[in-house]
Amino acid sequence: MIRMYGYAKCGTCRNAKKLLAQWELPFEEIDITTDPPPKSLLKALLGEGGYSIGQLFNRSGQEYRKLGLKDRVKTMSQAEALELLAGNGRLIKRPIVSDGTRMTVGLDAERFEAVWGC
Repeated sequence: MIRMYGYAKCGTCRNAKKLLAQWELPFEEIDITTDPPPKSLLKALLGEGGYSIGQLFNRSGQEYRKLGLKDRVKTMSQAEALELLAGNGRLIKRPIVSDGTRMTVGLDAERFEAVWGC
């Protein structure tokens, strides 16, 4: 089952939902702000997903700016960053789409279609 961690008011998340529906891929939608992805998924994004810790942060988000993370993220350990992300879904770039083996963060059109397109 595909899980999409997103936010209802996010245009990027709405676009991702449209694409998944267009490709007739059933998915479970999870509100990233109230139910952030577990650390295990975040770690998998760093490993098998090929993302860096910086790519997991929603750098244009209000929470990111409010907490002054621009410079702090560069010096944080991976464990600290994962703890912060797992505890606050507003800090995470969205959407995160995963079926347990394949995964994407954000909506890079080429990568999203390569992974999820039919």
